[in-house]
Amino acid sequence: MFPVAILAGGLATRLRPITQAIPKALIEVAGKPFIAHQLEYLQQQGITSVVLCIGYLGEMIQEVVGNGSHWNLQVTYSLDGPVLLGTGGALKQALPMLGEQFFILYGDSYLPINFSVVQTAFINSGRLGLMTILRNQNLWDRSNVQFENGQLVEYNKEIISSEMHYIDYGLGILKASTLNDYPAERPLDLSKVYNLLSLQKQLAGYEVSERFYEIGSHQGIVDTQTYLMQKITKDRL
Repeated sequence: MFPVAILAGGLATRLRPITQAIPKALIEVAGKPFIAHQLEYLQQQGITSVVLCIGYLGEMIQEVVGNGSHWNLQVTYSLDGPVLLGTGGALKQALPMLGEQFFILYGDSYLPINFSVVQTAFINSGRLGLMTILRNQNLWDRSNVQFENGQLVEYNKEIISSEMHYIDYGLGILKASTLNDYPAERPLDLSKVYNLLSLQKQLAGYEVSERFYEIGSHQGIVDTQTYLMQKITKDRL
């Protein structure tokens, strides 16, 4: 399985005052820090290598996660440094640890999805990148993906068109070469990378049907807590 880059370096301003003392990844959900749920799930998916891209209060995440051995994972860290690099810049910085192709997971997302199937879809697509997408109809946020006849036509967070009925689900795959032309140690938003790939017809789309869970908002935390508690109860039966 490809390694997974977890983007966990943001300031999480929407969750203050909680995130003034701890990073978002360490918010307790269903009895343990959220990052623990993510790592446990990744291990169950057959993932062996994780790179945590950290910034704000990142040393606290390192103290909790360590080298990942608690989850039978190899966890390494890529630090933003004095300048917050954004999602794309953080990935650029982490490339030496990630290899030629890798999954991208947001640090606040829990996604009921089969990583192995997504990896196979990416390989079969022959594209430089893949984005998992959910038919949204502006339910969770503004729809930002045009997807027709199994093809991702355009992803654009800035300019929304009436043909966009889908949303970025939260799991992606990139080849490292897609970031070659971007300058190192400079802020970069991953959405710009995805947008350019979509316009170049190099971004595959993989449609999912089950909703995503996230802790990027107070309501998101409530929903994710409920989902994970139900999952834990079910797994014990």
